[in-house]
Amino acid sequence: MIPFLSELKSRNETLFYYGLLCLVLGLIFLVVSKTSSTQVYGVSAWLKPFKFALSTFLFAWAMAWYCSYLVDFNQSLFNWSVILLLGFEIVYIAIMAGKGEISHYNTSSPLYAGLFSMMALAATLVTLYTAFVGFQFFTQSFPQLPPYYLWAIRLSILIFVIFSFEGFAMGSRLSHTVGAVNDNSNLWILGWSKIVGDLRVSHFIGMHALQVLPVLSYYLIKNTRGTLILALLYGILALFTLVQALQGKPLLRNNSTNTGIQN
Repeated sequence: MIPFLSELKSRNETLFYYGLLCLVLGLIFLVVSKTSSTQVYGVSAWLKPFKFALSTFLFAWAMAWYCSYLVDFNQSLFNWSVILLLGFEIVYIAIMAGKGEISHYNTSSPLYAGLFSMMALAATLVTLYTAFVGFQFFTQSFPQLPPYYLWAIRLSILIFVIFSFEGFAMGSRLSHTVGAVNDNSNLWILGWSKIVGDLRVSHFIGMHALQVLPVLSYYLIKNTRGTLILALLYGILALFTLVQALQGKPLLRNNSTNTGIQN
């Protein structure tokens, strides 16, 4: 672990420390979620900033690692775009959690509606920038990288971008669930609904292809064909959970819970 951290820091010190900051913030939010009684949608209000901070930590470190392979790439511009845009999201979500109010889908006032739109814009810009990074991996030559690892990076970014934009499906509905309004059935810390369809499942799976596919390809599969098959199956899994959610079906159903809730 120490050699990995040293290498990551040498590749991109800025995103290394930003990711570390997000990890620390995430852990603080998790502790607060266990001590605060403030709730939103039936679960601790602090779980959302925890999940966003942790996800940003993983994204920052993954992109810090991958972008170091690119030639003639402005890492500083990418770094500060990620820091400012995703940092804004984390700060706003944490502020709203402290107030016991929703951050996403909040259109209760012109101010909150505007800030919600700004979060959507921030996420969109980061996703588009990541798509640009993915384009560079498809167009540049990387003779120093094993082909299977290069394809894992390419396809992980592609899947990430597709299922990042799936967030618009939630934003347009002002709800992350289908069959109920923003249900959180407290599926462990994830909060995914156990009674209706939850669009966050495919969103989560797709976005974390960024970490899963390259790691499995590099350390386990070590084969281009196997990597392509893994990416295909992973994409099918993300798509399946999206279709399942749109049909109003939960990933894991709680049979003891009334499933007759409707929008």
